[in-house]
Amino acid sequence: MSESHGPSASNINNIIVPEISVEFVSDEEMAIIDAALAATRCSLTSSKISSICSPSQLQRNARSLRSITLLSKRRFSGCSAPDIEDSGDLGLSKKRNEVPESFLERFRKARSLSVTDITGTEWCEKQMEFTLLYCRKRVSKAMRAGEARHKKLVEEVSTEVKILGRSVEEVWAIKLINFITGANQLLSEGLTRELPLYGFIEGVWMVGVIDEIRMPIKETHGSPILVDTKTRVRETLPSESQRRNRRLQLMCYKCMWDNLAAGGFPPRQFFNYFSLNPDHVLSEEIRKSSTDAGYPAKTLEDIVTFYMNTWNMLQPTHDQLLLRYEFQKDESLVVEEKFSYDQNWLKSQIQNCLEFWKGEREANYTPVEERWKCQFCQFARMCSGNP
Repeated sequence: MSESHGPSASNINNIIVPEISVEFVSDEEMAIIDAALAATRCSLTSSKISSICSPSQLQRNARSLRSITLLSKRRFSGCSAPDIEDSGDLGLSKKRNEVPESFLERFRKARSLSVTDITGTEWCEKQMEFTLLYCRKRVSKAMRAGEARHKKLVEEVSTEVKILGRSVEEVWAIKLINFITGANQLLSEGLTRELPLYGFIEGVWMVGVIDEIRMPIKETHGSPILVDTKTRVRETLPSESQRRNRRLQLMCYKCMWDNLAAGGFPPRQFFNYFSLNPDHVLSEEIRKSSTDAGYPAKTLEDIVTFYMNTWNMLQPTHDQLLLRYEFQKDESLVVEEKFSYDQNWLKSQIQNCLEFWKGEREANYTPVEERWKCQFCQFARMCSGNP
């Protein structure tokens, strides 16, 4: 299914609902939620890093965006590290009589939190705790179908090209090139998908992948619009708790984007936190690719500089965010929901989640009125909060 760049923010209806009823999720639907919203993807095997890799100008005095070539529709796929929103390492237990590490230190110290970690914690803190400790992941046909749909959407605007990262510095270089390329595609074509973000929020490094960013069609210098697409096993509206969780996800992306667009990326802290050598000389393959794309880079620090320069070209995103729900069977639209960014609510949600991750309190059970979630949780039998 191909999509246009979509309507401008000014003419997107708040909620467009063909006559559909609200119902709670099925087993397969909950499997999707477990993967996309809650569980960290605790796989001990490596998975590839996908990234859109396109050309364009990052330096202010370089060539015009009009000179972008067909490389703007290529993707790099680094095969040496897990996806950026996957969960971190299993972690090792501390020695006896030592203060136990927080979940943030134990599982995310070298990788940072992901937006999926935040939404998973909001969905159910106990489920997140069990997922971290027992590292279970269940894959269903519905989950695979959802992943296939997102892959199809990406392939509509880009082509994958595999590049191997041979060191942690090169893996990070590929990740940042992903963003640079996607941002250039957004500026030149008005649309990009699966755009990775790397930022610093509430004192914590965070990563995420935005489903889709659109430029308003009728506005020459309008603010980018963030869009997230979810698939539904049934042609029904999600429950309010699901919609709340997905609104949180998009708000996290907006917060990260706007902070980065305002110059909120501290390079020295980035190198120090992830133990990276800024002078690391990149492989010939990566250097050639970056040169062909219009931003010749020799070291990781060069790539970071281009990453920061790219943000100088971008504006804060629109305050109106868009959630799309598709029927998985035929990819038809179930509902579109437009909602406003709520900075105070988002900050409260993130701070509450960080209390759990930093070990400042124990995990809370899901609220009583939302205990229906327990019917679909893979850890229900071991959880004392299960009614």
